[in-house]
Amino acid sequence: MDHAIRIIGIDPGLRRTGWGIVETLGNSLRFVAAGTVKSDDKAPLALRLCQIHDGLSAVIRAQVPAEAAVETTFVNKDAVATLKLGQARGIAMLVPALAGLAVAEYAPNAVKKTVIGVGHGDKRQIHIMVKVLMPKAVFDSEHAADALAIAICHAHHRQSPAARLAAMA
Repeated sequence: MDHAIRIIGIDPGLRRTGWGIVETLGNSLRFVAAGTVKSDDKAPLALRLCQIHDGLSAVIRAQVPAEAAVETTFVNKDAVATLKLGQARGIAMLVPALAGLAVAEYAPNAVKKTVIGVGHGDKRQIHIMVKVLMPKAVFDSEHAADALAIAICHAHHRQSPAARLAAMA
């Protein structure tokens, strides 16, 4: 492996979808960019999903990642909110897939365990560790910081034996 791999991490949300781009080369990790795609919460659901699609598409066109990682959805007590989040997550998986990228999925606890060392940490701990791992990282929202954590998680797990087997299947 003699060239850096650019990874986009995506933290899906209906109001705000975070994205973060890192480059990995061997064991090194470099911050590239991060941001938040926002949808108009007064607009109909279909239009909001289009806004997420268009925003993520623009990021992928501009940043040209080679791989993508998306956080899996957790189920909460509000079924309607969970369904809407699932729809936003579908867009977050669709956009990189349409761009020809392999899309990995990581549970929130796996992201936390990779970034902070334990599977049950709070968002503040994640954001602090993202800054420790990548001091030059800047992010405009907690969603962008979470997306960077997802990208970091993928960078650490993308070459695991399980990941290689899954890629060959």
